[in-house]
Amino acid sequence: MDLAQALLFSPLILVVAFLYSSVGHGGASGYLAVMSFASLAPREMSTTALLLNLLVAGLAAFTYWRAGHLVPRLLWPFTVASVPAAFVGGLLEVPKGAYAAALAVVLLLAAGRLSLAPLAARGPQRRVSLALALVVGAAIGLLSGIVGVGGGIFLSPLMLLLRWADVKQTAAVSAAFIVANSASGLLGRMLGGTLGAGPVVFLVGPALLGGLAGSLLGARWFSGLVLRRMLALVLVIAAAKLLLAVVGLAG
Repeated sequence: MDLAQALLFSPLILVVAFLYSSVGHGGASGYLAVMSFASLAPREMSTTALLLNLLVAGLAAFTYWRAGHLVPRLLWPFTVASVPAAFVGGLLEVPKGAYAAALAVVLLLAAGRLSLAPLAARGPQRRVSLALALVVGAAIGLLSGIVGVGGGIFLSPLMLLLRWADVKQTAAVSAAFIVANSASGLLGRMLGGTLGAGPVVFLVGPALLGGLAGSLLGARWFSGLVLRRMLALVLVIAAAKLLLAVVGLAG
């Protein structure tokens, strides 16, 4: 990606970073979608997406933490189980088309539920048991490693729909969760010699700007309903990306 292409794609990177960071996500699937229009090697695309994911999710995690929304007891059981499971998932050879299609349907259903369900009808929060959190974290990590995403796209709707946390706590936990998984993925690539020198230097600026604006607005000013509907939009985008991947695998 040269400077001219970077200037062309920078507004899209900024919008992706803003939208995803507002709900505590890093935006890897969005960056991959944008970069797919440039002539980049897959290794460069995936490495660049992971680096931007780490940067934007890190900004979101810090901002939500400063605003007092991060609950450590909700974070660590999912993360401890997810990081090694994601590593294992990345090593597995499975039919990715079937997984992607099934996950796309699940994300679309979750998006509909989050955008339509009245907030007042959801009831009080439930405390998740340690054993269940470890199992869920491991399952999400395994799926994330297989599909190649950070995992927050699965954790966020699950935490909200099962009432384990409110919207802003969910965003904070998801952001920190994504930071851990993205760092693990980058470390694995570094040790395995699969890091690619992508166009990250051209895209850091817009990702930083979008991530900072989105995380500040999400943590401090957006209401719970706005965040739920923005998360629903993010889930729809992610589902569309998965379905496009299925079409590409079948074609």
